[in-house]
Amino acid sequence: MWVGASPRRVAIVGGSRIPFARANGAYAGVGNQEMLTAALRGLVERFDLQGQHVGEVAAGATIKHPSEWNLTRESVLDAGLAAETPGLDLQRASGTSLDAAIMLANKIALGQIDSGIAAGVDGVSDPPVAYSRDFRDLLLRSYRGETAGARWRPWLELRPRHLRPVLPGMSEPRTGWSPGASTELLAARFGISREDQDQYALDSHAKAAKAYESGFYRDLVRAYRGVERDDALRSGLDAAELARLPATFAAPTGTLTAGNSAPAADGAAAVLLASEDWARDRDLPVLAFLRHGKTAAIDYRDQKQDALMAPAFLVSQLLADLQLSLQDIDRVELHEAFAAQVLCTLAAWADPEFCRERLRLAGPLGLVDRTRVNVRGGSLAFGSPHAANGARLLATLAQTLAETRSKRGVVAVCTAGGMGVGALLER
Repeated sequence: MWVGASPRRVAIVGGSRIPFARANGAYAGVGNQEMLTAALRGLVERFDLQGQHVGEVAAGATIKHPSEWNLTRESVLDAGLAAETPGLDLQRASGTSLDAAIMLANKIALGQIDSGIAAGVDGVSDPPVAYSRDFRDLLLRSYRGETAGARWRPWLELRPRHLRPVLPGMSEPRTGWSPGASTELLAARFGISREDQDQYALDSHAKAAKAYESGFYRDLVRAYRGVERDDALRSGLDAAELARLPATFAAPTGTLTAGNSAPAADGAAAVLLASEDWARDRDLPVLAFLRHGKTAAIDYRDQKQDALMAPAFLVSQLLADLQLSLQDIDRVELHEAFAAQVLCTLAAWADPEFCRERLRLAGPLGLVDRTRVNVRGGSLAFGSPHAANGARLLATLAQTLAETRSKRGVVAVCTAGGMGVGALLER
């Protein structure tokens, strides 16, 4: 599997994405393939890759139609790359595009390819609409009928209940709990108040707005269909406005609201990775190197509150692999599914009991300075098109490390199924 004399360093060249739009809003009539193509085309244009062969493009969507079984390859063919560029579909909910980046980085390091694009897309406004198993059985029995009578007979059983659609849901199949309901328990466990969560959400919006104003997103975000920046982002948000919002998952006493939870969104993001030689030959920048990637899973079936806590475990494991401490990390990018979930992760790393009993450490992993976390804003401000989150985070962290001349950064994403994906970047 290993090609060449030794493993190669994997460069992150940069990213491109379309602005994220609130569900059932600006992109309501746009599908996954069109959005993914737009993100890929943005990357092609930014780095002058028109007609060029890239080793592989790996991407995916959490919610997609059965007809999109070859989504990535079809988007590649429309994005301006050489038609000989392979495309691969994969999926791990919000970790999809970060997983894709880690997989491609391994191939680049081993010499199997010289370049790769990791991407993700989700169009929650265009979900596949399914029907009950009873109705599907009726349709199939009709389809399989060998005579006209056999084909028509099942339709005599049709009732109005058969026509009730079944839309994709976010509840965990093993527990029946939504991520928000689980996080309500988690917030109570770590003593994260409503005020703490609202303040974190305010900070996320403020940091995102400041990053836009400073020009940080000038090249990372490309206007699409008249949308120039993420439309969930609100520059003038204030604490009183957030405080008036009702609890979403545990009314009336819950602490999670629409204001301190990431809004569902449509969008796509992509990031270009390459060997140093490939980037240098094309006079492309090297923002940072992807040194290590890791996935983790926890058993949340009995402890339902832990469903989104896998990043706490995987970052600990990732640092142990590299013999680094949390104090060696200059920047941290965490997917903000909920303000409470991020705050609980940070609290867990500083909690001696959690670190001893759950992470199997002798002491706390460490206290993270909040000024080093999601310094360009997060999903609470941008919205969360699930499969696109990892590519957004990875490109943001790489560019932040380059602009601030920081040494190391960690990115971590919680996903459905009690899993998480993470990576360490270095300069």
